[in-house]
Amino acid sequence: MKWNKKVLGVAAIAATAGFALVGCSSGGGSATSTDGASSDGYKIAFVQGVAGDEFYISMQCGIEAAAKDAGATVTTQGPEKFDPTLQKPLVDSIIASKPDALLIAPTDVTAMQAPLKAAADAGIKVVLVDTTVEDPSFAVSAIASDNVGGGEAAFKAIQDAHPDGGKVLVVSVDPGISTTDARVEGFQNAAEADSKFEYLGVQYSHNEPATAAEIVTAALQKDPDIVGIFAANLFAAEGTATGVQQAGKQDSVTIVGFDAGPAQVKQLKAGTVQALVAQEPATIGQDGVEQAIAALNGDSTEAEIQTGFTILTKDNIDGEGADAVYKSSC
Repeated sequence: MKWNKKVLGVAAIAATAGFALVGCSSGGGSATSTDGASSDGYKIAFVQGVAGDEFYISMQCGIEAAAKDAGATVTTQGPEKFDPTLQKPLVDSIIASKPDALLIAPTDVTAMQAPLKAAADAGIKVVLVDTTVEDPSFAVSAIASDNVGGGEAAFKAIQDAHPDGGKVLVVSVDPGISTTDARVEGFQNAAEADSKFEYLGVQYSHNEPATAAEIVTAALQKDPDIVGIFAANLFAAEGTATGVQQAGKQDSVTIVGFDAGPAQVKQLKAGTVQALVAQEPATIGQDGVEQAIAALNGDSTEAEIQTGFTILTKDNIDGEGADAVYKSSC
């Protein structure tokens, strides 16, 4: 099942009752570049939220394809961790190199505000992809999935799988990340609106699967009657699945999360996770390039763009859903 741009409807989830969804991203660190069709074209810098993450690699693939079509060149860099103290020096270096445009997934809504405003003030067209900052008014465009709606849909999946209610938990990354904070907000609001469910709050795994596994193991020891866990990004989902499996609860706990990296697809096929919600990172990247080029050409741009999701299950993962799986390389 695929949801188009600006369409993440909780009602669409109801048709797929009982499945678990899964949730954004993070990974390693390096710089790569690709030449566009013309050496005289625009120069675009892409800064990932974290290097080595299949979500951002897939986004890079979309950026490179769109840039090639536009005759532009792309340089890609990413911090080793989803951390503003590691991302800011990359932005400072990029400002000094004076590209025409910067596509970036900010790693913190507050800490990355000033560095990115400085890039815009230096004449660089800034496009926010996936994540954002407190005041994105300096940016040409902000492109992301409907993350609040995604959190609501994640709860709906648990609700459908456990109509009698029960305890639910969220495992996220760190506070201060716009996308995952929005997912938690959507999930919490939906859970607290249903009196049959008890919301146990959110715990943070700091993008470490091992930490997520430890959180889940401890939570299931304390509350063995947990019926659902929402994992708000790829690494949280990976660790959550491990923790549930180690606790022997895979038949009673519904895991919900975002993203569709190879590790999660393996879990889906093994039955550890019932379904995945795959974002459209390549589309986010393509849209980002289009908005940057439009701004550079003096054309109108869209302040906000929302992209859709594809729901992956064991029934479609080897068929129509295969194209939605994130890439490990372009």
